[in-house]
Amino acid sequence: MLEVLRRLIQDVNAADSLEDALLLIVAQVRAAMQTDVCTIYLHDKPSEKLIFRATEGLNKDKVGQFGLSFDEGLVGWVATREEPLNLDDASAHPQFQWVEGLGEEPFNAFLGAPIVHQRDLLGVVVVQQEDHRRFSEDEEAFLITVSAQLAGLIAHAELAGAISQSPFSKHDTESAARLSGIAACSGIGIGTAAWVSPHADLQTVPSRQAADRRVELKAFREALASVRTDIQQVAENLEDELGPEDRALFGVYLNILDDSTLGGEVAALIKAGEWAQGALSQVMLRHIRHFERMEHSYLRERAVDVRDLGTRVLGYLQDANRQQVDYPDATVLVAEELTASTLGEIPRDKLVGIVSMRGSANSHTVILARAMGIPAVVGVEDLPLKRLPDQRLVVDGYNGRIYVNPHADLLARFEGLLAEDEALFEELAPLAERSALTADGALIPLWVNTGVAADVQRAREFGAEGVGLYRTEVSFLLRDRFPSEEEQRQLYREQLEAFHPAPVTMRTLDIGGDKALPYFPIEESNPFLGWRGIRVTLDHPEIFLTQVRAMLRANEGLTNLRILLPMVTAIDELRVARDLILRCHREVLSEGCSAPLPPLGVMIEVPAAVYLARPLAEEADFLSVGSNDLTQYLLAVDRGNARVAGLYQAFHPAVLAALEHIIEAAHQSAKSVSICGELAGDPRAAPLLVAMGFDQLSMNAGSLSVIKRVLSAFTRSELSVLVSKLRPMRSAPEVVAALDLALAERGLDRFLRRAATA
Repeated sequence: MLEVLRRLIQDVNAADSLEDALLLIVAQVRAAMQTDVCTIYLHDKPSEKLIFRATEGLNKDKVGQFGLSFDEGLVGWVATREEPLNLDDASAHPQFQWVEGLGEEPFNAFLGAPIVHQRDLLGVVVVQQEDHRRFSEDEEAFLITVSAQLAGLIAHAELAGAISQSPFSKHDTESAARLSGIAACSGIGIGTAAWVSPHADLQTVPSRQAADRRVELKAFREALASVRTDIQQVAENLEDELGPEDRALFGVYLNILDDSTLGGEVAALIKAGEWAQGALSQVMLRHIRHFERMEHSYLRERAVDVRDLGTRVLGYLQDANRQQVDYPDATVLVAEELTASTLGEIPRDKLVGIVSMRGSANSHTVILARAMGIPAVVGVEDLPLKRLPDQRLVVDGYNGRIYVNPHADLLARFEGLLAEDEALFEELAPLAERSALTADGALIPLWVNTGVAADVQRAREFGAEGVGLYRTEVSFLLRDRFPSEEEQRQLYREQLEAFHPAPVTMRTLDIGGDKALPYFPIEESNPFLGWRGIRVTLDHPEIFLTQVRAMLRANEGLTNLRILLPMVTAIDELRVARDLILRCHREVLSEGCSAPLPPLGVMIEVPAAVYLARPLAEEADFLSVGSNDLTQYLLAVDRGNARVAGLYQAFHPAVLAALEHIIEAAHQSAKSVSICGELAGDPRAAPLLVAMGFDQLSMNAGSLSVIKRVLSAFTRSELSVLVSKLRPMRSAPEVVAALDLALAERGLDRFLRRAATA
């Protein structure tokens, strides 16, 4: 049966339409199980009916002509209970119901299985037989497996608009396909989809002997020059959006084709007798396959860069240079895998959103999108690419959702949210010059998270009072080698000077997990529980020492540096790191640098650190909670996995209990504690975090004014009452409802849009 299932999946995936796929399934399942009947019913949500959609063995004239309610028949029983039903005499079951003209009368044995996709019931698959017998356990297991495979197909087909309107659906014009992915950059984008596809196909280039090697080599060099010009133009297009450090990404991009790297390999093949297009194709495809086999998402994404550059060069070799694309005034850029160069080609005033089937929250494109403030959703696994061009899209960058051709009411709702965002930005602009105060005048320090140079300007505009987290790894990710000590010193100096005299908390290199350097690969079967954060840098003290020396030297004459250690799980890690920092300090002092020894903090991100919070606080100078990873590890939920995104609950009682424990441990040791995850910038969470006792909240710059406004509506005593009400609650929905009510009572409902569902 495994072989049958393998063939079935292949055939279904190759089907041209949902109807063809359903016909294949009922025919092949009936043959494989040697039954008399196989039938599929699909759930039509507007009518709440189970529609008769495909059959082998019953009356095919009834297909699409009737539907069963959830309280009708054995099919309704299976759908309601969402579990299989195996009967030797269907007519004896109390839920049995005849459907006139269907032709079920001769059949007695019945086996039905629900079709469920990510907790959503999509339909029911049924097999029937004339004999009085129960289907075997193997047959039942096979049908359940088929239904699981069918679920993904149907979900994708619904999104693609492949399920035709049924006569039972009277509200189809009000429906809208919704896709889910990873929220990569917050905001609302409404526009027309523009699909970015390769301009040439490396896969289709044949191998051929060069008629004239000199001519072929010249053509390749000219094509390279044209692509370099294109990429440089892209970098210039982004000059106003990005700082020099961020634009250095395009230097890395171009280096891929240097004579010392892939470009040299292509030239060598041409010199050996291969024509230019064939040489380019062979070299590029070999390296693409190499990157695609790598374990880590960041390294796999380098395959996207290689493919993008290869197709650009091939386009020029084929004399098919890109024509100027006329992008819509409001463009939502859609692609299987977006690249930084493609992003830069679209005029900034036309780009309103980004959607990608693949990619992670730390990809090149996402780093640039955040710096440019473009709403983005990535990792949209069910994205029906070929059906999206010219379609109306809504990009919900707050919740990681895409809506295709939204109905009038839904579109109006998002247009209202977008207008509200814009009006809110204007309304809150004066708050940028003010400190965050509660209604009774208590000062709440609000800091900012930074990573790229563009973040600095945004932080200044929104009135950040310090940096709670400077992600030093971003500058490492944007290079094709380790930055030197002097290069790091210059970067860190710019950050320290930009915020002086306010504190700047620099996290030491935090790689591993979903952040792997292309020039320092880490291949593990479970990277999130592997070699990452402080574990890497303590195992490679040469990396850690160089970075710390650069930080200390950058701090000379400024004294606003704080150093933060990521992914600490043991006291020994803190002690070893402190010893290395003391060593660096002695070295720079001996070299004539007068930088003081900065405060050293520990990032609380894993359960082990929560339980060690008191001893860590006693030996460190401050604590900082990384709520994103802490929530992920406490709940065992990968926050980058769209399949389990609904289980990632920042207001889970276990998470809140851990936060209170950390705060108590820090304050008992007379140390400050901040929080720098996404939770800090959530208008629903900020009052709760302040009430719990966090000394500083650190967030993305765009959240600062919103949080100032929300906190100004509460007194400290009201916050204390609020947290007391929340402590006994046992579920995240209870906590969220109580916080929503607290904001609504103060007229702050509009700030909840970031967590609202449409």
